[in-house]
Amino acid sequence: MQLRSHHAGERSGPANSARVMIVDDSAVVRGMVRRWLAEQSGIEVVAAAGDGRAAIKAVVAARPDVIILDIEMPVMDGLTALPELKRLAPDAHILISSTLSQRNAEISFRALNAGASDYLAKPGFSAGGNDGREIFRAELVAKVRALGGVVDPAESANAKADSGVGRPGLRKPSNAIPRVLTIGSSTGGPGALNQIFEHTGAAMAGVPVLVTQHMPPTFTKLLGDKLARLAALSGGEAVDGEVLVPGRLYLAPGGRHMRVAGTKTRPIIALDDGPPVNFCRPAVDPLFESVAATFGSATLAVVLTGMGADGAAGSVLIANAGGTVIAQDEATSTVWGMPGAAMAAGACAFVQPLGQIAGSISSLLTTGRCRP
Repeated sequence: MQLRSHHAGERSGPANSARVMIVDDSAVVRGMVRRWLAEQSGIEVVAAAGDGRAAIKAVVAARPDVIILDIEMPVMDGLTALPELKRLAPDAHILISSTLSQRNAEISFRALNAGASDYLAKPGFSAGGNDGREIFRAELVAKVRALGGVVDPAESANAKADSGVGRPGLRKPSNAIPRVLTIGSSTGGPGALNQIFEHTGAAMAGVPVLVTQHMPPTFTKLLGDKLARLAALSGGEAVDGEVLVPGRLYLAPGGRHMRVAGTKTRPIIALDDGPPVNFCRPAVDPLFESVAATFGSATLAVVLTGMGADGAAGSVLIANAGGTVIAQDEATSTVWGMPGAAMAAGACAFVQPLGQIAGSISSLLTTGRCRP
């Protein structure tokens, strides 16, 4: 295993491990998570706390790279502790871990907006819950590894791209003014989407905007409503069968794939409960593939921060159809999995820092050209 820092100078732990703090009021959960992580090479549990106040007292000495933070705790809950943890450990990625109730979903969504990097739904740990426990364990380990920058070169889709060896060149952008904007994102995506939608609303008014963000149900409704407000768009979470119109947001609902169906003159939203793609549902590739088939060279696609390689295959199809693909760069990505995979696949016309992407989208949507 090797450890790759997402941002220069961020890594606070030893060169060969990601340092993890566990914050959960259940001693059983803390012990179980500690055992799971101890089995992993490249991960070191450096501290554990039973409430937010204890975590704040321990975080400076612990110097964690990843903080697994429960929401509901006595003394001080996770949402209250989050701002102080970020102040004291600004380079640490915070992974929210909470049961998926409506109330906790709303609180966890607020935590994501406050700077948490990702969310993980905690199952019930009662007897007979082995399936849910194993799913939770696998997702927890994968997210900690991704947020901690622990990379296995044999499995990483970005190993060659990260080394700079054999890195493909950039594609020529489309000459056509886009008739659709489609975006894929995962870990760190809500914050990146917020920034883009806040600064691109006027240009988005001229096209339908389709987004797949890896998120569970309830979260996608909250995210869709917020993004629509930020950009002054209609819509939000997509509805099966609705017609694509300019100035409307269509966000894939949690647990359902979203595609464009219908005809090229009357495209509609199609939602389905098919098998996960790239271990995700919703997944970015089904959306990108369908958009490429419907809009061709008039497609503008953006691949934002996220773990894994979802969206890379669909980005290639968009680029092969003559469309334009923008990928977020490594320095500003929480996890440079998805955008790195799209770049490694040779699909991108631009690889840009997050702060530049909104301006590029606006320029491409209004003039067909990207800002230098």
